[in-house]
Amino acid sequence: MITGTLKTAKSEEIFAAAQHLMPGGVSSPVRAFTSVGGQPIVFDRVNGAYAWDVDGNQYIDYVGTWGPAICGHAHPSVVRAIQEAAEKGTSFGAPCALENVLAEMVIDAVPSVEMVRFVNSGTEACMAVLRLMRAFTGREKVIKFEGCYHGHADMFLVKAGSGVATLGLPDSPGVPKSTTAATLTAPYNDLDAVRQLFETNPGEIAGLILEPVVGNAGFIVPEAGFLAGLRELTREHGALLVFDEVMTGFRIAYGGAQARFGITPDLTTLGKVIGGGLPVGAYGGRKDIMAMVAPAGPMYQAGTLSGNPLAMTAGIKTLELMRQPGSYEHLDRVTSRLVSGLLEVAKETGHAACGGSVSGMFGLFFTEGPVHNFEDAKKSDLGKFGRFHRGMLEQGIYLAPSQFEAGFMSLAHTDEDIDRTIEAAKAVLSKI
Repeated sequence: MITGTLKTAKSEEIFAAAQHLMPGGVSSPVRAFTSVGGQPIVFDRVNGAYAWDVDGNQYIDYVGTWGPAICGHAHPSVVRAIQEAAEKGTSFGAPCALENVLAEMVIDAVPSVEMVRFVNSGTEACMAVLRLMRAFTGREKVIKFEGCYHGHADMFLVKAGSGVATLGLPDSPGVPKSTTAATLTAPYNDLDAVRQLFETNPGEIAGLILEPVVGNAGFIVPEAGFLAGLRELTREHGALLVFDEVMTGFRIAYGGAQARFGITPDLTTLGKVIGGGLPVGAYGGRKDIMAMVAPAGPMYQAGTLSGNPLAMTAGIKTLELMRQPGSYEHLDRVTSRLVSGLLEVAKETGHAACGGSVSGMFGLFFTEGPVHNFEDAKKSDLGKFGRFHRGMLEQGIYLAPSQFEAGFMSLAHTDEDIDRTIEAAKAVLSKI
């Protein structure tokens, strides 16, 4: 752990050089620490629940490479399996038996998935599923929710969460109005707003896509009846219901949010956990819908590295570990213990805060709350979060560098890690 002042000389040197090489010095915007202030930390290595930066500082990590490291970083079984697979080649560009194995595991676990197509990222999966919605229904309009993030494709950059919210960008330059004209938006947890969109666009809406548990506007859970209401409305209007489970899939339950909440969508997107830390994405659903996808059907989608043996191997081994008895019970216990501890400390030190968790996914807002949607989340004290984030870094705790991102727990996190984190939070919140 860090004792004394946080050492940052090497991180600062590397990031200064990176800004001349890459836009903003990063390969993904939120990593630049824009919303929390200060210099980003440059990682050197990770293992289990911990990360070490190039200056030698050690952190308890609650980002977990933004979700995939559910078993802990560099799990020996996963690393060993990847090494063995790499000896046979990193990519085939041809059918691979490992695709069948992971496909069967996904189909067996996720209620909505009868057939699956592997891609290389969550963004790619959401792009494809949007095209599939439109191809299957013959309609163009789609509904998304304010603050929900479904990747950086043009048609989804409307009131998006994640890095768009973090950077304060309302949308993105370079996105034609014609591309987003068919994207309708509603507040999350607002069934009446969705009902009104269907009524004012009769027979025109192909489907509705959402994060069943929001992780890209901070951590926001669905209210009782919300998911069931969406299922009823989409069926009533002949539209498809899509769960974007890139974040929640195999994280909040082995079968994802749909298994945990008992609501089965028509299509599902997946990513993160199913690649075990390697680039991956997938989309799947009912056979009659998936039959539209080329080469079985006319809707085209392809990818050179899709289903590559390394990602398939890492995903298979990760899911094998996660289906061992007690995995999700551990995640639920340590995560709920962390959040309750943080909220208690915030109250003791006089700070307005609210938050919650579902299995290994959690969030904390600096606002009285409750937070039902993105508008509520935006009431948070962003300046205070920035100070809290920096203070926690100095205490050896690595949190997502944005108020609008969920946190992630792993099987590697221990009760001692939770105790240390709560202790650190108390020290920081006592001073800000």
